[in-house]
Amino acid sequence: MASLLISEIFYSLQGESSRIGLPTVFVRLAGCPLRCRWCDSAYAFAGGQSIEIQDILAEVRKHQVRQVCVTGGEPLAQPGCLALLTILADAGYDVSLETSGALDISEVDGRISRVMDLKAPDSGEEGNNLWGNLQHLNSRDEIKFVIASRNDYEWVCEVIRKHRLDACCPLLISPVQGLMEPRQLAEWMLADHLPARFQLQLHKLLWGNMRSK
Repeated sequence: MASLLISEIFYSLQGESSRIGLPTVFVRLAGCPLRCRWCDSAYAFAGGQSIEIQDILAEVRKHQVRQVCVTGGEPLAQPGCLALLTILADAGYDVSLETSGALDISEVDGRISRVMDLKAPDSGEEGNNLWGNLQHLNSRDEIKFVIASRNDYEWVCEVIRKHRLDACCPLLISPVQGLMEPRQLAEWMLADHLPARFQLQLHKLLWGNMRSK
């Protein structure tokens, strides 16, 4: 069975998306082709341990929860990620995939909820958004925007309008911690009746930069 380069596997509360607050096992794959200026998991860019998929599944089972989040880095940068997602779904887990939106999502198992970023200008990676991914999204998926400025916010509003994203799947908007005042973003969204969900990273509110206590 295939092996994957794993940065870490851990158990905590889901801090983002519609699954926020749910006890979840996180499988963080190592490696990422992007370098977002505000990335909070840059430690996963390199290193990691090669682990066979059957051993990953065994580690997930130890935690006795149904929710599993495959994240990174950029998990789809490793070809074996697709097999891992399918095997987790076959085992009965409710699986979400956190992906940058820069790599093709079309081959991801249809049972997986894809939480896909669209990179705003201040991330430095706007040019790597793979816009063709939008045609593959459905109501099980979610689009996430992380923004650092008013310029980012206006870009998000235009992208939502241009691509009619609110008719595609749930939309999530977060401020970059330490770079943007959350209240300001909330007030902009209310003023514009933006069809999206405001979110903060729950795990950081609870434990700072730690995953759990």
